[in-house]
Amino acid sequence: MANPSTSLPLYERVARKNTIARAIELLILSLLLSLLAYRILSFEDRGFSWLLAFLCESWFAFIWVLTVSTKWSQVEYQTYPQRVLQRKLELPPVDMFVTTADPVLEPPILTVNTVLSLLALDYPADKLACYVSDDGGSPLTFYSLVEASKFAKLWCLINSWIELICHIDLQDEYEQLSQKIEDAAKGSVPCKLTGEFAGFLNIQRRNHASIVKVIWENKGGNANGVPHLVYISREKRPKHPHHFKAGAMNVLTRVSGVMTNAPFMLNVDCDMYVNNPQIVLHALCLLLGVKSDKDCAFVQFPQHFYDGLKDDPFGNQLVVLFEYLVRGLAGIQGPFYGGTGCFHRRKVIYGLSPFDEEISGKLSDENLQKTFGSSVEFTKFAAQILSGSKSTSSSPHDLLSSVEMGWIYGSTTEDVLTGLTIQGRGWKSTNCTPTPPGFLGCAPTGGPATMTQQKRWATGLLEILVGRRSPLILTLRGKLQLRQCLGYLWNLLWGLRSVPELCYATLPAYCIISGSRFLPKVGEPALLIPVAIFITYNLYTLSEYLRAGLSARAWWNNQRMWRITAMTAWLFGVFSVILKLLGLSETVFEVTQKEQSSTNGGDDDNADVGRFTFNESPIFIPATTVLLVNLTALVIAILGLQPVARDGDESGIREVIFSSCVVLCLWAFLKGLFGKGKYGIPLATAYKSGALALLFVNLSRWTSMG
Repeated sequence: MANPSTSLPLYERVARKNTIARAIELLILSLLLSLLAYRILSFEDRGFSWLLAFLCESWFAFIWVLTVSTKWSQVEYQTYPQRVLQRKLELPPVDMFVTTADPVLEPPILTVNTVLSLLALDYPADKLACYVSDDGGSPLTFYSLVEASKFAKLWCLINSWIELICHIDLQDEYEQLSQKIEDAAKGSVPCKLTGEFAGFLNIQRRNHASIVKVIWENKGGNANGVPHLVYISREKRPKHPHHFKAGAMNVLTRVSGVMTNAPFMLNVDCDMYVNNPQIVLHALCLLLGVKSDKDCAFVQFPQHFYDGLKDDPFGNQLVVLFEYLVRGLAGIQGPFYGGTGCFHRRKVIYGLSPFDEEISGKLSDENLQKTFGSSVEFTKFAAQILSGSKSTSSSPHDLLSSVEMGWIYGSTTEDVLTGLTIQGRGWKSTNCTPTPPGFLGCAPTGGPATMTQQKRWATGLLEILVGRRSPLILTLRGKLQLRQCLGYLWNLLWGLRSVPELCYATLPAYCIISGSRFLPKVGEPALLIPVAIFITYNLYTLSEYLRAGLSARAWWNNQRMWRITAMTAWLFGVFSVILKLLGLSETVFEVTQKEQSSTNGGDDDNADVGRFTFNESPIFIPATTVLLVNLTALVIAILGLQPVARDGDESGIREVIFSSCVVLCLWAFLKGLFGKGKYGIPLATAYKSGALALLFVNLSRWTSMG
């Protein structure tokens, strides 16, 4: 008779009951369609403001269709890591990748914390190997990892990073390690560049040969020891594109493919440490528990943040997005690849299709060399992975050649593009949401950092939409499911949302200044439609935040930041892609500033934690202009200076209320007009915005005279 513990499933797929939410979403959609129908039936003699409102609202209705489709079939996975151990199978090896790019924007202590948390996983150490990619080619980063490896040997019997930092003696050792790294960062070089550091002598960040250093090797195969730790700084040349993080991930894949060649790979950003030491077992529940490999190409853990500010003042913690939209994607073809906190099947990264049942013909020397380059040793191990062989290599070897493989080039959001390509071949993915959360990361803590991150996302997502791997193409010519395509469109259209958002935010001001209107008059039954949309939508989204355990203030912060981000970062993302399509410039991967959270209650900055900050970047000009335009319109309305329409169709209290709502959403910018230092909008930005606002007011007046 079979042992019950070995016959139990490793995971359960649970469908969420969201009947009420579906009904409300359909109600909102019907109201949006009713408003569009009213616009069409009332087009006669309405003018520009009516047409612009119709176009914007048509876009909003389209986005809502994408939202409803994506959230419709929400599921979650319950994993049982202990059942993996009860099956007494040989646990598979896992290669772990950590990427860092700049020792200033990404302090090495963050990388060290992430690496230490990976080395302390609750998993046999002889089955793990940690590879760190340093795109900054920094001796400080290498020095920090060398010191971290010495510290790691002190706690090889402690399996939890959380237990580690709570252990008194080891905590003192950790403090000494942190101080040593901090002191090294203050010098021009961390130590004498001799011996194992000689490779960093006179190194140029964008022009140097490959540096591969085995910092620690678990030679004895000790399951209770410290996993392999390897440092890699890939070769860079000025005239050779290195494809940012995607290029770094491909080098990690190639080097690990020769050294350890594990069938599964985990990749994390340098600021995202392990919070749950059993994450590998949780991931294996899904990777090993599915009936067919094609149902789980990768396992994506949601992002949580250890330094997330209360009530999410910058709207970048994305809690509700993971709670509803990602779970909705899990009910279709699976969540997107998020770039960090993700376990991959190596054979999928190597380009295998789930429908390649017979791949012997594809494993010829000629085909392998076309895909993986001329390295005989690497192609041999690639063939092992593709054929399902469990053989692995244990001898380190430096690979100097580079070809495009797993991580796809062509976008600054290479993670989404890579996941889209994988799902376009027919693979599915799963999400894993254990308790406690698997990983904790670092969230941007200011306006400029938030805008940098959002601009990079909007730019990269739009690059995918207009590229040759667009979800529309992969649905028609590939294996991407239709609703999965709609889910991708919801994400990829972030940048283009800036245009209707910007137009709609200036529309009430335009109507007040020009003496026109875009809303039904008070007393008209049709006015109930936009009022019902406004009330129903806001109450519904508020309920989503409350059900997710967040506050009403967090809901408001996210609503206003959605407007701000659309009018700033996303708009500049569109400009970047347009310039690229015109051949005038190339998009650039901008690293987000990473900061360690301060827990010092006496910190002078704590009083202003969460307050919006600014810099000289032109990215803040559009939102500042919109604010000034609406403030001008409100002054005109209060003083009664708006022109009188000939047909009595002038603006009224409706447009004034709408314009006031826009000002309320941009309250941080209003405070910035009177703020000082980093909390104030720079004078240059204010002057440029004022000039644009004056131009808008004059053009609006001119159209009314016409």
